[in-house]
Amino acid sequence: MRRKIITIDDNKCNGCGVCVPACHEGAIKIVNGKAKLSQDALCDGLGACLGECPQSAITVQEREADDYSEIAALKNISKQGAQAVDAHLKHLQDHGQKEYLAVAMSYLKEKELQMTKEKSSCGCPGAMARDFRGAVKPVGSMAPEAVTSGLEQWPVQLKLLSSQAPFFEGREIVVSADCVPFTYANFHSRFLKGKALVVFCPKLDEGLESYVEKLVEIFKRHATLSVSVVRMEVPCCGGTLKIVEDAVRRSGKNVVIKEYTISLRGEIV
Repeated sequence: MRRKIITIDDNKCNGCGVCVPACHEGAIKIVNGKAKLSQDALCDGLGACLGECPQSAITVQEREADDYSEIAALKNISKQGAQAVDAHLKHLQDHGQKEYLAVAMSYLKEKELQMTKEKSSCGCPGAMARDFRGAVKPVGSMAPEAVTSGLEQWPVQLKLLSSQAPFFEGREIVVSADCVPFTYANFHSRFLKGKALVVFCPKLDEGLESYVEKLVEIFKRHATLSVSVVRMEVPCCGGTLKIVEDAVRRSGKNVVIKEYTISLRGEIV
């Protein structure tokens, strides 16, 4: 059938990934360095992602496409967690999509028991929060070149972090793209010492909207002194800063953001 749906211009798209968290159905993915609509059925055609594209590569056009499926979109979003689902429902409400909202609520009600069971499961032991501040650090080597880790917490990946973790309170937070510590040799001493760490990939990770929501919770729950965003110089890494900026704005907090860009040769640009 013919309906309104987004179209992405490959020639304009630079693969920055800024549009990915702006899609509340999780319909956009980065494939081979370009933004792609993964399935027609996941796009409601409202174009919430249009204003987020710095290259103006996304437009809404009327063309032949599969019908939009709220159930398919909700199943897709559910993979990203409860925060992404809540953001999707708010998106429907804000845009007056009463019919789709009713379908979504009915589906969630049917799945409530299953979701409750999943939430009550033990989860991964490796995701258990650990605060290393004040702990005696083991000596890993007696060699003169041995370096002490600046890490004071666990976990570090944003998907695993709890917004209620005590090591966020009254701290400076470093939000790092996950390639940075491998590229910048002095990451621990220059950026990490005495700070809380959040790590993710703005290009390859799924569920970036849920990342924004989790950061919003962290900023709302804790007194954050400042945020240092450390990203790579490649364009797709620009989404790291965008996600933090969105989260600070939504939190309503006055948080200072400092941005650092690392070159592919491991230098601060």
